[in-house]
Amino acid sequence: MMAVVIQLGFLSSSSIVFKKKKKYKNWVMAKTGVFDGDPTAGAARAAELKRELKRLVNAIGEDEDDDVLTVENIDRAIDAMCALKELKKWKRGGGVGLKATLACPEEFRCPISKELMRDPVFVATGQTYDRPFIQRWLKAGHRTCPQTQQVLSHTLLTSNVLVREMISRWCKTHGIQLPDPVQYSKEDGLTEADRDHFLSLLDKMSSTLSDQKEAAKELRLLTKRIPSFRQLFGESLNAIPQLLKPLSHSPAQSDNCDIHPDLQEDVITTLLNLSIHDSNKKFVAETPMVIPLLMDALRSGTIETRSNAAAALFTLSALDSNKELIGKSGALTPLIDLLEGGHSLAMKDVASAIFNLCIIHENRARAVRDGAVRVILEKILNGVHVDELLAILAILSSNSKAVEEMGEFGGVPCLLGIIRESSCARNKENCIAILHTICFSDRNTWKAIREEENKYRTISQLAQNGTSRAKRKASGILERLNRAVNLTHTA
Repeated sequence: MMAVVIQLGFLSSSSIVFKKKKKYKNWVMAKTGVFDGDPTAGAARAAELKRELKRLVNAIGEDEDDDVLTVENIDRAIDAMCALKELKKWKRGGGVGLKATLACPEEFRCPISKELMRDPVFVATGQTYDRPFIQRWLKAGHRTCPQTQQVLSHTLLTSNVLVREMISRWCKTHGIQLPDPVQYSKEDGLTEADRDHFLSLLDKMSSTLSDQKEAAKELRLLTKRIPSFRQLFGESLNAIPQLLKPLSHSPAQSDNCDIHPDLQEDVITTLLNLSIHDSNKKFVAETPMVIPLLMDALRSGTIETRSNAAAALFTLSALDSNKELIGKSGALTPLIDLLEGGHSLAMKDVASAIFNLCIIHENRARAVRDGAVRVILEKILNGVHVDELLAILAILSSNSKAVEEMGEFGGVPCLLGIIRESSCARNKENCIAILHTICFSDRNTWKAIREEENKYRTISQLAQNGTSRAKRKASGILERLNRAVNLTHTA
């Protein structure tokens, strides 16, 4: 009997709570202003919802002993937050709210968002989507139609004027305000006119030299200043080939003497600007013409063109798959040649590109084979970009051939001198790490290291005062030297 009473009491209590929740939720929904299409009181209603949300949060913190009340207040807070979210969506969408989305015909809904389309566009397969949602799909790297899963022959988006007009008429009939497509497209910083201008610039890259130079200069500036223009190149599979058209040449042409240097510089710099955008890195590097033309630019462009080509390879090599692709293409050879040339404007970008590429093991072997060790040691001996080049030498020291060449080309006294004279803890650390590898691989270097230690106590001082890694490496070298001395004395 008691159980029945308790159960009835519980049901009664639950019913009361449910009715309260429903009543409160109706109040919250009314405050959004999105269900009656009224845009005038949006700001005031948002402020009222925020005040209510603040009150509920404070109440939740004070309801320590009343679990039922706490749960009820949490539910109310969730309703208020959902209402605020709807109000924000309604405001951003120019008055298109939940009522419009619920009531609109199915064919007016975006297949991705399931919401009323505000800027319908169709893709290569003929399927229609709301522009921002299909753009997001494409920018994520997808090259298929979300509905049909067909591979898209291109990723250009074309406004579906017919569907747009039908949606507009339906909204007008139902008293719903639909934003202008130009206003709506500004959410990603671009208008339809911007996209048309972009396509016209690409068309000019297949025109006369004067048109090519004008278009390349403008594309360089636009992709530098406006990130959204970098994204546009990802919307068309043909955009980059069109950009590179003036630089492409037949196999019979062995050099780029027929390419205008300013045009080459602008096109290569545009590639650099594109490669900065993370979602572009993969498809830019995998476009067949890109890496060979960057390599041509490293060999034959103006010094600014060479520097920007090296910088483009550096930014593209942020992806491991691109590191392998660039390394296999042979790009390390012109990079090392440019490093050896030693032009101050290009050195930092070249060193950064080589370092990034050599993070993967296969490219270290390629760099060593292409003469990187000799070139780097020569530059370090001349005091050129010591910090960056020591970092490359440290990463190359995992290659046995590189260690052998360091001994051959005077690397040991060079590294000891830096430890002794440099005030840079990072450089000292890289030097002792390289020496540690050399010491354990080549016994012929022990004599030079021992003489340095006896004369200047260079290793001992670093074992006491260096970074934790430097101390560990220095101590390892000292132990090795002491063990060798003890073995000699025993013999």
